[in-house]
Amino acid sequence: MKSRERFAAAMQHRQLDRPPLDIGGMSLTSMSSGCQAALRRFLGFTGEPTLSNNGIDERILEWAGTDFRSVGWIPELPGTLARHVSDTAYVNCWGIEYGLAGGQWQITKSPLQGASVDDLRSFPWPQPRIDDNTLERWQNDARRLKADDRYVVIGEHPAFGVLELGCWMCGYGDFLARIAGDHEFVREFFHRILAIQLGVIELYYSAVGPYIDLTTSGDDFGMQTGPLLSPPAFRTLVAPYFTARIQRTKELAGCHFFHHTCGSVFDLLPDIIACGVDILNPVQTSARGMSPERLKAAFGDRIVFWGAMDVQEFLPSATPAEVRERARLLIDVLGRSGGYVMAPAHNMQDDVPPESIAAWVEEVGR
Repeated sequence: MKSRERFAAAMQHRQLDRPPLDIGGMSLTSMSSGCQAALRRFLGFTGEPTLSNNGIDERILEWAGTDFRSVGWIPELPGTLARHVSDTAYVNCWGIEYGLAGGQWQITKSPLQGASVDDLRSFPWPQPRIDDNTLERWQNDARRLKADDRYVVIGEHPAFGVLELGCWMCGYGDFLARIAGDHEFVREFFHRILAIQLGVIELYYSAVGPYIDLTTSGDDFGMQTGPLLSPPAFRTLVAPYFTARIQRTKELAGCHFFHHTCGSVFDLLPDIIACGVDILNPVQTSARGMSPERLKAAFGDRIVFWGAMDVQEFLPSATPAEVRERARLLIDVLGRSGGYVMAPAHNMQDDVPPESIAAWVEEVGR
């Protein structure tokens, strides 16, 4: 069965001999450079790799049988705030300052912490424009993949989410307190972010929309123990803006909509589905209330699950035999009557042994 046929059957909740597989097919199911290097050594790959859109060695994708390839990314938008500070610090187009710590870029300053509604109105927001050469490159990549007809084509999301930008630009404590008690500020902020999102997606999906099978979005609504905000707050504050983005995306691209939210979001899933989400990722089964059995029983006929192979607690310490067993469980539970794409529950880090990835791939293809 061809990749696109297998994916279509999964989306239609039809039983399959195995689910579609996504190991490294896009930025949200990728692997760190150290994990990738260890896997290359384990597989005996030598020489310079040909890299996919998200920086994964094409030889790894072919070896794994990954059914997906992606195009696009979140562009840095034009504006007045972005600047290079040093080799270990920079400011992006949203005015968020980052510093390098432990090999990871971390937020060091939020430009709207303590801001007022008037500050939102005078803030130098980035412009919703994408360079023509970049758009042409993405369009050509998507057209080529579509014509090749070997893989499911993913349009990586071109814009950040409303909630995550609120938390990054104001600070988590500041913005979540506003979610609880300053709805005027939150709505003004979301209104401005949505306007930028809509401008960006108009350009992006007009270019790649005819050639993609699905598109992604990302905005974390959950933490380890539960949602970041209550279902009524989500419904009142986030859902109107999230729904508007999804509706316009589907009008432009006519494809499935995939949403990435880490954490425990079981209680938010009825509203996430109502917003128009077709696919839930990464299915963080290590978070509270997110067991595969519970998710499938409650929502298995209403949404497709993408991910669930835990990278937080399980893959770094599991034996290859345990990985095989977990892969089989996920196929049997989440893959029952279709509606599942096998993938890691977020990017695999340096602590995931290549032997475990190999055992996983072998079990899925068995």
